[in-house]
Amino acid sequence: MAEDTARRLQARPIPVPKAAPPASTQTTLLVIALVVATLYLGSDILVPIALAVLLTFVLAPIVSRLERLRLGRVPSVLAVVVLVFAGIAGFGMVVGGQIADLANNLPSYQKNVHDKLDSLRSRAASAGSGGVVQQATEAFRDLKQGLEQVTGDNAPAASANALPAPGAAREPVPVRIEQDGSEALTIISDVLGPAMAPVATAGMVLVFTIFMLLQREDLRDRLIRLAGSGDLSRTTEAMNDAGERVSRYLLMQCVVNVTYGLPIGIGLWLIGVPNPLLWGLLSTVLRFIPFLGPAIAAAFPILLSFAVDGGWTLPLLCIALFVAVELFSNNVVEPWLYGSATGLSSLAIIVAAVFWTTLWGPVGLLLATPLTVCLVVLGRHVPQLHFLEVMLGDRPVLPEEAKLYQRLLARDPIEAMEIAEEKMSKGGLVEAGHGLLIPTLSLAEQDRQRNRLNPEGRQAVAEGMVALLDEMMEASPPAAEDTPLVLCIGARNDLDEAAAALLGHMLRPRGLRADVLPCEKVSVRSIAALAPTGVSAVVLSYLNPSALSHARRLVRRLRLHFGPDVPILLCLWSAHPEADAPEQATTQTTADRVATSLTGAVTQLEELGVLAAVEAEKAPQA
Repeated sequence: MAEDTARRLQARPIPVPKAAPPASTQTTLLVIALVVATLYLGSDILVPIALAVLLTFVLAPIVSRLERLRLGRVPSVLAVVVLVFAGIAGFGMVVGGQIADLANNLPSYQKNVHDKLDSLRSRAASAGSGGVVQQATEAFRDLKQGLEQVTGDNAPAASANALPAPGAAREPVPVRIEQDGSEALTIISDVLGPAMAPVATAGMVLVFTIFMLLQREDLRDRLIRLAGSGDLSRTTEAMNDAGERVSRYLLMQCVVNVTYGLPIGIGLWLIGVPNPLLWGLLSTVLRFIPFLGPAIAAAFPILLSFAVDGGWTLPLLCIALFVAVELFSNNVVEPWLYGSATGLSSLAIIVAAVFWTTLWGPVGLLLATPLTVCLVVLGRHVPQLHFLEVMLGDRPVLPEEAKLYQRLLARDPIEAMEIAEEKMSKGGLVEAGHGLLIPTLSLAEQDRQRNRLNPEGRQAVAEGMVALLDEMMEASPPAAEDTPLVLCIGARNDLDEAAAALLGHMLRPRGLRADVLPCEKVSVRSIAALAPTGVSAVVLSYLNPSALSHARRLVRRLRLHFGPDVPILLCLWSAHPEADAPEQATTQTTADRVATSLTGAVTQLEELGVLAAVEAEKAPQA
């Protein structure tokens, strides 16, 4: 019977996420190397496909709405694609016209630039540290002139010395015949080759986008078949999750960029920077590039304001405008719109930007966030790729009790206090004790039972928890000597004592005197030193609820010492609160009451009349 009761009282293990069983290290490294090499070597094909997939995520909802209007699949796709690329072409024409207008006006700004440079040069020469700058500039200028003189003086001598001596055999001079046609082809290839590469990429993106939109259901079915048709639920959930996150991210990014570029354009127009439409459009587009985009967008108008204005007012106003809009966008607009749209940590966004830029250049920087979102979704739904979500995702990888346990083991009281205060701010000490502190001590007790926690670590957790409780509880006046005294006893070790100290902290504000005793004080040899009178109740604290045999012996010992009139409350902190075992544990251990939570312990003391005695003493004083 005792064994069945102990089995029902067995503590539920605290769920701590575990990593999937790792594969062979060599196999993993080989697969990663092959994937990276494929991404790098196949960039000419993979980049257009990635851009087409990105456009498909954006345009698919629009196409679906047009299909609901009975427009048809092919007309809907063609209409959306034509409108999008027409908008891109119109954007290019507007930007090109603005750039041409800016180029025509640049010569008129040349005088202001020279005047500012002369002003800076004169100020640097007159300043105390300007002498160093001027001397360094003159030194470099003299070195350059010396190198030019050496090269000019030795060149003729070297050419003269290179003439063959009279009578010596001369080396044949190679003769090359050039044709006009080949020279023309070379010029065409040199000029048109770089210009045709973006056009070819745009054409491939257009073709891929059209076919992906036309056959998106077929492509989805093929991906499900490749990912595993045996688990349609998980595969469908992963694809829906990835699609929703990427689509929402791109939509929110468009909204953020427009709310960023529009104030920039209006602000530049108000302060008098030329071509504000150009800079507003470029700010909107370049902000799609993480980190570098806003800096590049701000550099051009700031430099232009430097050239336009004869003084320094316009550049300073331009810098202030970009700083103000950037701060507002980063701290107000983005947190409000994004929320958990991507599911990426800040470090993951930086690492992804560096990784994809290294592989695919500027296009990789543009695709970094959407591609990394897809990787995190795969890690969330595929157990073998769970490490991707752990490394790149923004979800907490450890529960709060595991984090607090680790901080206590590391003897880091500052971070431990931050975790406890955050939990306490949400629900007070009772919520923090029931939802954080007791589970933390239960984790330590589970490790102790598995022989994974050495005595030093157990002591660090127990002492850290007691110090944490002392910091969390506000100083309260000591209770009077005639108030009821409750002995909170750590039954077996210092972890049980820390749990008893937590209950004692909860009882003191209720007017009780709560003394916390270690297990050594109630041993066979030491219990006689305790005063047998003046105790209103005894509370035994157990983090291991299966130790009923030990509890039975300790309860019998306490009965003999304090007498049958002192109630004994047995607290089995890790037992299931809804189990029927507490009543059976009462029978097995002969304790008066059994509690499995902090609130339950307080309730049991009320039913035993301990707290009622305190209220009765307060009533005449009132």
